Amino acid sequence: MPEINPFIKIRRDLHKIPELGFQEYKTQKYLLSYIESLPQERIEVKKWKTGLFVRLAGNNPGKTVGYRTDIDGLPIEENTSLPFHSEHEGRMHACGHDFHMSIALGMLTYFARNPIDDHLLFIFQPAEEGPGGAKPMLESDVMKEWKPDFIIGLHIAPEYEVGTIAVKEGLLFANTSELFIDLKGKGGHAAYPHHTKDMVVAAAMLVTQLQTVVARNINPLDSAVVTIGKITGGTVQNIIAETARLEGTIRTLSAESMSSVKQRIQALVEGIKVGYECEAVIDYGSMYRQVFNEEKATRRFIEFLQAKENVDLVICDEAMTGEDFGYMLEEIPGFMFWLGVNSEYGLHHARLNPDEGAIEFAISTLTDYIKTL
Repeated sequence: MPEINPFIKIRRDLHKIPELGFQEYKTQKYLLSYIESLPQERIEVKKWKTGLFVRLAGNNPGKTVGYRTDIDGLPIEENTSLPFHSEHEGRMHACGHDFHMSIALGMLTYFARNPIDDHLLFIFQPAEEGPGGAKPMLESDVMKEWKPDFIIGLHIAPEYEVGTIAVKEGLLFANTSELFIDLKGKGGHAAYPHHTKDMVVAAAMLVTQLQTVVARNINPLDSAVVTIGKITGGTVQNIIAETARLEGTIRTLSAESMSSVKQRIQALVEGIKVGYECEAVIDYGSMYRQVFNEEKATRRFIEFLQAKENVDLVICDEAMTGEDFGYMLEEIPGFMFWLGVNSEYGLHHARLNPDEGAIEFAISTLTDYIKTL
């Protein structure tokens, strides 16, 4: 049997132990153990909560180049037959962060053994899937001390073949916000509805009304999404529900549209409060900035890819995907790109199974690129 690529093995090890945001204790321990196995002359590591900052000292530094990877998993029960299936019930690396980490460790390994002139900062960020680790990590004392002059990140893309990199200048990912709405009325016996304030009915009406926000309040030449993905309410079939909860997401291509959507949601909820004589509370949860690729840096990356024979370059459209890497790009010039992994099932799916051939391709392409900076 041929020997497995070490970074594929790392990916499989990490795939077994997915952990939710700010709970990545096993993941951090695994990362530290591997990093400690590398030549240590130029490596300095600082912990930040469950994440890590890893700096590689350059030979003759003029700048610091940053590379960010996310490390958390999702609350999804894995539904694959992989021999390295998740060992954590109800948890899965269904967004490819196991790939992201193994690629980052591959790059770190190469440059630990083949140092370049500039400093390199590898950021292993927790809680990308929520509640958001990028913003507080950006504000940390370690980042203030080691803040890079330039930063890169990637995200796997199941819809593209291995060997494909998809990128664009400017807006790549949307502004996003979680949405939670709690309704409280008055419960009671199903035989006496006139003595109650039914929150299942109120929730049903509100869901219908929320579908008008994008259709009737956003410029059709703009783009926005309001999705309610979960509704809970009531206890049993013959008791009228006193409470109900709606959980969803908002995504827009502009900050102005995000503000407009939220104003309209507030107005609709106020109407529900009056019309159904109930209480209502809105919580927007985690909010992520748009991912906006700096034009000059992205253009240079595109030119680099165009000169490589083994890369299939796609200039893609913007997507409604959310990524808290946008906070870092607000303060640090850089870009994010899609890495093709050719999976039949998409991101956040319980049967996501990316092609591991993308790992070595990404490591090789990115190390070659960083050497040109």
